[in-house]
Amino acid sequence: MTRRVVITADDLGREAGTTEVIIALLAEGQVSATTLIPVSPHADQAAARIRDLGLVPRLHVTLTSEHGLPRWRPLTGTTTLPDPDGTLTDDPFTLGARGETEDVIREADAQLRWMHDRDLPPVAADSHSGTLYGLHGRSWLPPALKWCAHHGLAFRLPRDAEPYFGGPLPPEPAAAHESAVTLADTLGVAIPQTIATNRRTAAELGSYERLRDDYLRRLADLPEGTSELFLHPSGEDAVNGPDGVVRTWETRLLRDPAWHKALESEGVEVVGGWW
Repeated sequence: MTRRVVITADDLGREAGTTEVIIALLAEGQVSATTLIPVSPHADQAAARIRDLGLVPRLHVTLTSEHGLPRWRPLTGTTTLPDPDGTLTDDPFTLGARGETEDVIREADAQLRWMHDRDLPPVAADSHSGTLYGLHGRSWLPPALKWCAHHGLAFRLPRDAEPYFGGPLPPEPAAAHESAVTLADTLGVAIPQTIATNRRTAAELGSYERLRDDYLRRLADLPEGTSELFLHPSGEDAVNGPDGVVRTWETRLLRDPAWHKALESEGVEVVGGWW
C-alpha cells in the first residue's frame, strides 16, 4: 500500500480574509481540498471564487457560529438549532444539549441543496466544529452517516481515531467510534484511514516552530492508506483573537519549504480525496 494524504484547508467562506487565503493556497497547489461553510454571508462570494478555479469543495455542515465573528443563521426555520434571536449559538455544548436529529438533518439537507444550486455538488461532507460527532453532548453520527449514504457522500470519520485524539479513546467513546466505523462500512460511506489537525491554542503552542514540528511529526506518523490533515489557514487581518494567530501560522506552514521537503522525503502522496 501507499501512504496518501488529503491536505484540506477548512472553512472556505468563513469570512472574506479566510476565503482569500484559501483560494490563493488552492491556486498555488499548497492544499488539495477545501470545505465550504454555506451559512456564512460570505459563502456566495466564496462559491463564485472556487468555481472560477474549477474546483468543488466539500460540504462543511455548519450548525454553530464562531466566537469573534457575527453570528450566522441557519438556512432552515428549525426550532432547536438557533437561539431565540434566530442565530446559531457559538457554543457547541448548547447545541449538543438541545439540538434534535430532525432539525440537524433538515439543515444538512438545506446546506447540501445550497451547494447544488450553485453548481458545486459535493462528493463528501464533514462537520464544522465537530458537532455531529458527539464531542459536545449528543452524537448525530449514525443519522449523519445514513444521510451521507442516502446522498452518496463520503464523510470525515477516521477509521483510526487515535492520531486525532492523541491517544486511545476512553471505553465509551471508543465503543461509539467502532460502531460508527462499522456502520459507515455497512452503508458504503467512504471514510479516511485517520485524520489529524492542530487542536492547541497559540499560548499552548508557544511558537510557529512548535506548530510546524507537530505537523511534521503527524506527517511522519501517517499510516498506510489515505488519511487527512485538515488545517484552518487565514490571514493576519481576517480573524481576531488568539485563534487568528494559529490560523496565520498554518498559512505559513503550508508555504514553508521544510513542510514541502518533508512531504517529499516521507514519500507521502498528496491526493484530493479518500474515496
